[in-house]
Amino acid sequence: MESSKYLRNQAFWVMVGLVVCGLIAWPDYRWMSRFGWVIYGGGLLLVALVFVPGLAPEIKGARRWVILGGQSLQPSEFAKLALIIGLAKYGELNQVHMRTFWKGLIIPGLIVGAMLGLIFPEPDWGTTVLLACVSGVMLLVAGLRPVFFWPVVAAGFGALVVGVMHNSVRSTRVLAWLHPELYKDDKGYQAYQSMIALGSGGVAGVGLGEGRTKLGFMPEHHTDFIFSVIGEEMGLIATLAVLLAFVFIVICGVIIAWNARDTFGLLLATGCTFLLGFQAFINIGVVTSTLPNKGLALPFLSYGGSNLLAMSATVGILLNVARHAGSLRGRGLFPGSDTNPFSEASA
Repeated sequence: MESSKYLRNQAFWVMVGLVVCGLIAWPDYRWMSRFGWVIYGGGLLLVALVFVPGLAPEIKGARRWVILGGQSLQPSEFAKLALIIGLAKYGELNQVHMRTFWKGLIIPGLIVGAMLGLIFPEPDWGTTVLLACVSGVMLLVAGLRPVFFWPVVAAGFGALVVGVMHNSVRSTRVLAWLHPELYKDDKGYQAYQSMIALGSGGVAGVGLGEGRTKLGFMPEHHTDFIFSVIGEEMGLIATLAVLLAFVFIVICGVIIAWNARDTFGLLLATGCTFLLGFQAFINIGVVTSTLPNKGLALPFLSYGGSNLLAMSATVGILLNVARHAGSLRGRGLFPGSDTNPFSEASA
């Protein structure tokens, strides 16, 4: 059966993801700094594979998946981590120059732009916006001056609005978000069915496995809209638990970043934390009709090997930075702190 196939495949990728998480969490994360540019360059090459004829078939109007040996791979999932590692490496090397216009904005902007320039035309607007947000947070933490940051944010938002206005698919999605009743049988079908599912679940849900949404009423219910299935079958209690779990992960990630032993660890943990947090926020926002449809998976819960492996690696990186922190009293978060996380980098 199709459902059992999904279960078998996801169980396999969960096991592989746990192994990947453990392997990445064990050695000192400094090896990622030593090979930072190689990893970043590998991410660029991997994303570029979607433009190689014959490797990336067009699926639902986009070329986001590469078929290798009968298995599909979504390069942008791994490019997320490659970009975070590359930015963390750059921030470490240029921490004393991050407040300057050239080295604080222009050069890292080119690093980010090169990766987003390959992801955007797949087209994958959701991942582009996600990585732009994560990169912005990383650069602010690295020392980018707000006077440089906010004009770029305004310009980027303006460009996004113009792009949406001149793209019929995206503009229709925005209209469907603003007027769900008018588009409930077209572009707003998924979001409308999602709201029905969440409403049907109520507080306690209709029962595990008893939901109707997954019986052909909603496309992609096992990937982008898995949160609505959780809400229908296990109710508001389960959806709040999922939301609180991601909030807890973000809080833990911020503490790990705060107590990192060096600048690279600080930026690496910051990027990984906000990657998880922003992606979960966008997915849940789409499912609850708080945001227009973006097509991003819910970390750890949506079906798909590429995303699960990437998110497992992300957790592995966070655990690694936590394991090798000099002290959990790092930056004054706890009383009696006398450890400076920048001591290695500034020595």
